[in-house]
Amino acid sequence: MRDTTQQFRQQYRAAVSPRYNPWLHGGFVLAYGLLCIGWLCSTLSQVQPLEWLTVPLALLFFNFCIYVVHRWLGHHKQSFARLFYARHTGDHHSFFTPGLMTYEGRADWRVILFPAWLIVLHSLLFALPLWGLLRLWNGNVAALFASCTLLGYLAYEVFHACEHLPAKHPLARLPWVRQMRHLHELHHRRELMQERNFNIVLPLMDWLFGTLYWQAETTPSLDEARPMTRMQHQIDIPRSATSTLAYAASPRRWPEWHPSSLKVLGQDGPLPAGQGFEEDIHAGGRSGHLSWRVEEYLPGSRWRATAQGDHGLHLQLSYECQVLPSGHTRFVRTLEYRFDSLLMRLGNRLLFKRRIERESAASLLALCEMAQRAIPQAPTNATRSLS
Repeated sequence: MRDTTQQFRQQYRAAVSPRYNPWLHGGFVLAYGLLCIGWLCSTLSQVQPLEWLTVPLALLFFNFCIYVVHRWLGHHKQSFARLFYARHTGDHHSFFTPGLMTYEGRADWRVILFPAWLIVLHSLLFALPLWGLLRLWNGNVAALFASCTLLGYLAYEVFHACEHLPAKHPLARLPWVRQMRHLHELHHRRELMQERNFNIVLPLMDWLFGTLYWQAETTPSLDEARPMTRMQHQIDIPRSATSTLAYAASPRRWPEWHPSSLKVLGQDGPLPAGQGFEEDIHAGGRSGHLSWRVEEYLPGSRWRATAQGDHGLHLQLSYECQVLPSGHTRFVRTLEYRFDSLLMRLGNRLLFKRRIERESAASLLALCEMAQRAIPQAPTNATRSLS
């Protein structure tokens, strides 16, 4: 399933226009909504205490509407709402799955935010006609009710955006947002998405209609919560992405190009998810041993593994390949690690980090050289035509 999700993400991102700007997208929605709310509020005149009750009633009404639309149109095919179903279940739920809930780049916001024109449609077909109808009875109630339907729309967009931020983002760590983010991730489970957790801002309707589902979050230990040292390097390699990643994701060949890798015990060739191997290293001026486990392997795209070592060393390593217009490969290596030992954390800050940074940079230069030796050059079009 994870491989399928990654393939869908690549296809979706490739289809997003290079001119797409998430700041313009979100900015337009926010500006238009606030402009409409401001105009509606400008019609208010001497609002009475009883009229202010319109605000909570309108927000509850909009909460109910969102629940109904999300549950019955977003997750069940209806002939008059096929576009919404395709965009929500087809695109959004295929793009974001448990464990892959955070955005990773500019194009990802295209599948998080509603289309920019939808708020215009919402105002012209729902909020403003509702205002025109209610003002025949009470102008203040009409303005408050209509403006709250627009406020609810904006709250949905803002909360939904926060629920796809990384867990460590300051907004995602706010208490209420964190809880709703967890409920939303549970909703994205395949077995739950048609039946549970349809509210985004306030789970009131889920509670009233018996569709609220809660599962306690796994609380990380103090050691797991510690920040990791992160370093990333990249280099362009004149070989195909598939062959380059296959070479780099073959740990038995690491001693050929990585100066810190001394010996690797494991199977030959690129290792798939779930495979383990052992490595002797000399990194940052000290020797050690690592026990590895491969977490992900997408040929030609991404390889990721985790390791544990001496002195409470925890390590995450990922290789990513991007195909350049020339057909060459931009190879990106990301290393993250931390130590449980206080002494080793101090040593890392004072000494190890700088050495490991230099070794990581040198490893990519060696990788580029060795990959060209180990991987045959693909024939050019001119060579093919001559043959």
